[in-house]
Amino acid sequence: MPQRNYRDPLHNIISLDESLPDDRLIVDLIDCAEFQRLRRIKQLGLAMLTYQGAEHSRFTHSLGVMHLMTRALGLLSAQCKITSQARITGRAGALLHDLGHGPFSHVMEKVFNFHHEDWSRRIILDESTEVNQVLRAHDKTLPKQTGGLFDHSYKPDYIAQLVSSQLDCDRMDYLLRDSLMTGAKYGVYDLEWVLHTLRIDELNDRIYVEAKGLYAVEEYLHARYYMFRQVYFHRTLRSAEAVLVAALTRARHLMIDGKLNFYLGSAIEKMMAGSEVTTQEYLSLDDTDVTFFMKQWMDEPDPVLSDLCRRFVHRKLFKAADFVLSAEQAQALVDDARAGAEQEGFDPNYYVIVDRAADVPFYGYYSPAEADARKLIYVENPRGGISEISEVSEVVRAMRGYRIDRICYPVELSAVVTAALSKFDNAPS
Repeated sequence: MPQRNYRDPLHNIISLDESLPDDRLIVDLIDCAEFQRLRRIKQLGLAMLTYQGAEHSRFTHSLGVMHLMTRALGLLSAQCKITSQARITGRAGALLHDLGHGPFSHVMEKVFNFHHEDWSRRIILDESTEVNQVLRAHDKTLPKQTGGLFDHSYKPDYIAQLVSSQLDCDRMDYLLRDSLMTGAKYGVYDLEWVLHTLRIDELNDRIYVEAKGLYAVEEYLHARYYMFRQVYFHRTLRSAEAVLVAALTRARHLMIDGKLNFYLGSAIEKMMAGSEVTTQEYLSLDDTDVTFFMKQWMDEPDPVLSDLCRRFVHRKLFKAADFVLSAEQAQALVDDARAGAEQEGFDPNYYVIVDRAADVPFYGYYSPAEADARKLIYVENPRGGISEISEVSEVVRAMRGYRIDRICYPVELSAVVTAALSKFDNAPS
């Protein structure tokens, strides 16, 4: 029996039986150039500058998500009938959900103002891609069906919820995987019990959790809460992102003014100029492209760009100070710090960066009234009905969202920022 085995640090062995048509499709998708590109994009972006073990890729994560989708669908099939078409659409969507990530994952979305899910869908629907051709060879409607998972146009919607919702295979994998690879233990929760208590509410076309799985889901939500607070919002990680964003912004301004010496007309430079890029041009980008330009721009005559790139390449990152201030106080702090930076010879537009960690979408589960009902978490209530989890769980009702406001700056401006912060009673945490 032909078998494709992937040794995974989280799930141990992920096996695909190539004699089965659906597994053969998954193998063929894995071997596509667009999916292999994910080996060159780090799952946690710049987190390796804080957690040295966080070198894992979007490739390994995506395999894990597909594996969890396969397991979830297998368990759910014992409770209700799931068509073979829904099964393969869900598995393909789980595998390909991160196909559209740019270099260093979410960092580039901030610079170029796009969302990776839009690119994932575009890549899947583009007939010039290997992924599209492999999907069409299996079923000519499969690219459209798989792309429909990302905007929830695909039915049944519970398949899309398993790909993207508040309790999905994506989050189930990355919490445990990122916790393992960073060494931070905050992301550990009872995955097996969550999977075994998942159910389908066929009447309302949604996923829910049996009453006996409530505590496991509470633990899962706490894992998310602390992973964002302690890992994804880590100040060193966010300050590294601030340096990279500042460098790319400076390069963009120089390029527009015709003052950028090292210029190749690459896809990343086209995006910096605001020009449209083709699917194939976008797919040419990965982490190595950004690192390459950072290294080349270290030799630019522009002192700001060369300095920012040198800081990024050699990990001479900005410092970051948290503050809790009113809007007026925060503006006064920033104005004061920027004025001081200018006096010290630093361009404040690139060397005094305000970071708001809560700008990461879907980082928590704390405002269900404002959320898309299709993406909420539902559990069986004591009366046997199905309720949104905060209606049943005191633990979830007690959870609140948070925001972390920070000012990022080079170590040379420590005295300036400390002086600015000292004017307020609640100085940095």
